[in-house]
Amino acid sequence: MSTLAAARADNFYYPPEWTPDQGSLNKFQGQHPLRERARKLGEGILIIRFEMPYNIWCGGCNSMIGKGVRFNAEKKQVGNYYSTKIWSFAMKAPCCKNEIVIQTDPQNCEYVITSGAQKKVEEYDVEDAETMELTAEEEKGKLADPFYRLEHQEVDLQKKKAAEPLLVRLQRVSDARHADDYSLNKALRAQIRGHRKRVAEEEAASRKLGLGIRLLPKSEEDIAAASNVKFKTKFDKNRKDKRALIHASSIFPESSYAMSSSSKKRLELEAKRRKISAASASSLLRGGFKASALSKVSSASKFKSSSVSVIRKH
Repeated sequence: MSTLAAARADNFYYPPEWTPDQGSLNKFQGQHPLRERARKLGEGILIIRFEMPYNIWCGGCNSMIGKGVRFNAEKKQVGNYYSTKIWSFAMKAPCCKNEIVIQTDPQNCEYVITSGAQKKVEEYDVEDAETMELTAEEEKGKLADPFYRLEHQEVDLQKKKAAEPLLVRLQRVSDARHADDYSLNKALRAQIRGHRKRVAEEEAASRKLGLGIRLLPKSEEDIAAASNVKFKTKFDKNRKDKRALIHASSIFPESSYAMSSSSKKRLELEAKRRKISAASASSLLRGGFKASALSKVSSASKFKSSSVSVIRKH
């Protein structure tokens, strides 16, 4: 190794206190080369990564575990088939921690579920799937025998006649679809151009509205839902406030005894101000003085009313 860091990264670092007579580095450190995977090696169990060979149903919670899901399984030998060892794999289900045990079957070359789960049976009917059942490998080997082929030749001819209409129909559909490549390509390109044009128009409409997203086209359902929405206006609020004020006020006028002296003075001043404003307006209509004089009169009346209020306060 070139550097100490590279030696440590490859687990080839030997500390200064190690000597060759102490054996390997694992023996010196008192650990197994497989580390945590070999913690049950004394019981004949090795921890491995096991991949589920097919879809199964969990026996604890009846959930499906898909093919190819990997587990940390405990591998151990449970028997022999002639000279071939039979291995058992025990693992915990990820859904409910139920223990699943699967064994190898060397006789049938497959995996067998021992406990904790059930294999998912996936079968289909050839007629429902509208497919043809392929010949098995055993049947293909038997077809080399002339006598076997002669015996099953009539059955094969009947199967061919039954499947021929379906095959002919599929062939016609395929020929019709791919007969004119130019027309298919033209129709596809026209469809793509129309889609791009519609997207560009929607984006332009969204930019006009000041939106950063593209709006979808209108639909009858959206129009009906929007027509049922009612927004509150200021007119409704003012009307409610006026009605609430009318309901809160008394239907009887206030008596002269209940009216305070300050409110009486305020009403008198307002009456005098109205009289002055009415007199100035009438004189203006008769042509008595100009409009500029009207402003002076109104300012004088305001000064007079304010002075009267000050004198009354004193």
